[in-house]
Amino acid sequence: MFNKLEAVASRYEQIAAELSQPQTVVDTELFTKLMKEHAALSPIVEKYREYVSAQHAEKEALQIIAENCGDKELKELAEEELKEAKANLERYSDELKLLMLPRDPNDEKNVIVEIRGGAGGEEAALFAGTLYRMYTMYSESRRWHIEVINANETELGGFKEIVFMIEGAGAYSRLKYESGVHRVQRVPDTETQGRIHTSTVTVAVLPEAEDVELEINPADLKIDTFRSSGAGGQHINKTSSAIRVTHIPTGTVVECQDERSQYKNKDKALKILRSRLLDAAQREHDEAIASDRKSQVGTGDRSERIRTYNYPQGRVTDHRIGLTLYKLEQILNGDMDEIIDALTTFYRTEALRAENGELYDYRKTENGFGKL
Repeated sequence: MFNKLEAVASRYEQIAAELSQPQTVVDTELFTKLMKEHAALSPIVEKYREYVSAQHAEKEALQIIAENCGDKELKELAEEELKEAKANLERYSDELKLLMLPRDPNDEKNVIVEIRGGAGGEEAALFAGTLYRMYTMYSESRRWHIEVINANETELGGFKEIVFMIEGAGAYSRLKYESGVHRVQRVPDTETQGRIHTSTVTVAVLPEAEDVELEINPADLKIDTFRSSGAGGQHINKTSSAIRVTHIPTGTVVECQDERSQYKNKDKALKILRSRLLDAAQREHDEAIASDRKSQVGTGDRSERIRTYNYPQGRVTDHRIGLTLYKLEQILNGDMDEIIDALTTFYRTEALRAENGELYDYRKTENGFGKL
């Protein structure tokens, strides 16, 4: 691993030198490409430098202990420094192993998020609106841009379905583990006897597909126009600006009526279709691999119940990693980093163990992720 780290550090310095060259600055495409590579390598190089610094500290402490056998106070100080250096080396080594895992090529992409009310009728639709608000507030905290593509709003202000795009650096890397069934337990406003109801909402997070990644044959598409429905005044109801695109080979249907322009709705609908088809192809590929070696902790498949939001207890539980936080209000207000960081650490740790041929069941414990 450490030979690879030397190569990574060397490449990092090489990119830094290239970025300072005038010919690179004027070449926008090359400059952007190098900046992305530089940003991707930066956390690895920074951690490697910390590791090297800890190595030097260990070496110096050992040297002091060897040369000052008679100085008890100095020797004790050196032994403390040696203990700290060894602990740092072990920690940095583990962190570097995680950082050196192959990155998901989709991590830096924008995402298309699809939220749909499931079991629970109007209550599920209302919670779909709550989740949309949660993701909106989280995105705003990271200065990401949000654009609604399609929304089917209910009379009480919920959503039967809402589809939106989030544009920003690392959007997919932070949100990809949100795909799945989200369960809410609470007393609905319409409940007169105070009974707790359980409803579900499905969330799908798709990386935005680029044209070069998936080519769609126009002959495979059926495109229909229809009049938009919902809020928007007279104009939205009088013109056939809404678009329905059907991919005939797969039967995938996408509708978009958010824009007044038929052209813009068509462009958005094709973006969603491309992302759905690419996601389906990727899942088919992943399932083929998983059939050979399936982790005992679950697949993270969106058909699984992944999280419960319990209002009476103020509790959020992520069932994939056994993490429970009594921070319901904060999380629904967009403070999601603690959950997302825990999920990221868990799945990267699982990937590392799978790479080493270890297939154990790990869950969140008080001291981190530990073997059951």
